[in-house]
Amino acid sequence: MEQCYFTTPIAQHIWDSKYRYRENGVVVDASISDTWNRVAQALAAQERNRIYWQACFFDILRNFKFLPGGRIQAGAGTEHRVTLFNCFVMGTIPDAMDGIFDALKEGAMTMQQGGGVGYDFSTLRPRGTQADGVGAIASGPVSFMRIWDSMCATILSTGARRGAMMGTLRCDHPDIEEFITAKQERGQLRHFNISVLVSDAMMEAVKNDAEWPLVFPAASARSDEEIVLRNWPGYQNPVPCRIHKRIRARALWKKIMRASYDYAEPGVLFIDRINHLNNLYYCETICATNPCGEVPLPPYGACNLGSINLTQFVQEPFTAQAQLDWDGIRMTAATAVRLLDNVIDVSHFPLPAQARQARNSRRIGLGMTGLADALIMLQIRYGSSEAVQIARQVMECICHAAYRASVEIAREKGAFPLFDREKYLAGAFVQTLPELIRNGIAQQGIRNSHLTAIAPAGTISLLANNISSGLEPVFDSCYTRRILNLDGNYSTYPIIDYAVALWRKSRQCDDLPPAFVNAHALAPVEHLHMQAAVQSYVDQAISKTINIPADYSVDAFDHLYQDAYELGLKGCTIFRPNPVTGAILIDTDKTSATLHCCNLEREAD
Repeated sequence: MEQCYFTTPIAQHIWDSKYRYRENGVVVDASISDTWNRVAQALAAQERNRIYWQACFFDILRNFKFLPGGRIQAGAGTEHRVTLFNCFVMGTIPDAMDGIFDALKEGAMTMQQGGGVGYDFSTLRPRGTQADGVGAIASGPVSFMRIWDSMCATILSTGARRGAMMGTLRCDHPDIEEFITAKQERGQLRHFNISVLVSDAMMEAVKNDAEWPLVFPAASARSDEEIVLRNWPGYQNPVPCRIHKRIRARALWKKIMRASYDYAEPGVLFIDRINHLNNLYYCETICATNPCGEVPLPPYGACNLGSINLTQFVQEPFTAQAQLDWDGIRMTAATAVRLLDNVIDVSHFPLPAQARQARNSRRIGLGMTGLADALIMLQIRYGSSEAVQIARQVMECICHAAYRASVEIAREKGAFPLFDREKYLAGAFVQTLPELIRNGIAQQGIRNSHLTAIAPAGTISLLANNISSGLEPVFDSCYTRRILNLDGNYSTYPIIDYAVALWRKSRQCDDLPPAFVNAHALAPVEHLHMQAAVQSYVDQAISKTINIPADYSVDAFDHLYQDAYELGLKGCTIFRPNPVTGAILIDTDKTSATLHCCNLEREAD
């Protein structure tokens, strides 16, 4: 029976090791169908018509048409009191020793349940300043990040499901230069992804080669000190900040670029754009994201993600008649919104504040995966103008279907508690929606504050027989995947890309499909344009790695980031092979190939 669903050994391994339900060592899920039914039944329990919705949920799970986040598949319907949310952004870190260690404890409790966590360390005073009341000298945010890194390593050593961390710092924090270089020594902050929060003001200063002040809130100030007002995390209103140092904006930008070029980090988050386009701009400020960057979140916000597998909606693949089943995508998106909305009510949470935030906003993040393989099956080259157009149409279809479904659920169950009709409809993203959807929101409200995000979807894409992951191109036709097992050891699998395997099976040959292109054969600008094509239909963000060759110039690298800003992206991750980041995928034709940290090792399942 299972042979109908699993066509690769690695998919069977992923299911058996990560998502198959065992109770006290005894197997409960005899088959993947049992896993789908377990999840469908648990999430349909929130519905008046449970039998109907259980069947609907099972239908979109079957054949991997819809892939909920890993925690949902592993935990829904089990006796385990676990969170069904993959990742969280933690609370604002107070600039005091007791508050810092309270925040550390909250992070440990969250990671113990397997969730990845994001933190903004901008609230911690810079290195060398005096700590109030005790006469001590502050060691700065990077020093405390090392404590978090050790905590993460300790939690993982206990056998807990792996989790990753995101650390962010403002571009005007006095310790920003130390932050930029924090991961350049091998072994430093290995459990962190790090990103700089780059403001519009900094991008303008870079453009004009202006001076850039590095500042921090001032509890008091001498008459000879220069003070400026700034919005700062932890404060409701603009706060007086002392200027600690002035540097050239362009010089700071080049330090960020050089570090990212040489060491793959830090990434860049365009934080003003994130907040401007936030549907809840009127009641929250965002300063951090989940570890892979696709969900910018307020303090104690959580990721509730799922991906539509586009390979299952290609009709007559590899023929002149190949096309997408648009109605199928719309119907699956609508059902997936209801499924993910129910996750909020079924899940346990590591902290009460996380439960409150999730239930008040009812954020979900519906996206897509398998895009590159679907394009190959449609005989369209990834990165081409036609591929850009198809990607845009797919995300538009998913976005609008999701918003329509959320309005309908609000009619039945009510709007999310933080919904403010007038302010929500005035939001920059919401104003881009079709008039019929905005009219529906005005009349019925909407169930979920946010509805779309594109996750890396690495593990769940392997589960679906090695489809291309998320928005990414196919890595290569054949390669070796190294998988970290729960016991800390690795298993290695030689695998073939889903579309390539399907083509070879249907053609009884070993050649490649005509539209096949791998990640390294694409021009960097093709990666960038594929991401930009879908951003306008994503109300949160996108996890996407732009691969460049080792000999790509620093200046061209710099221009890619500036192009990303001009194209309206909320962030950008560009990966150039480097000596620090380890290899997870091994090309069968090369000794090794490195990936950015947003891979299976760092993805919180």
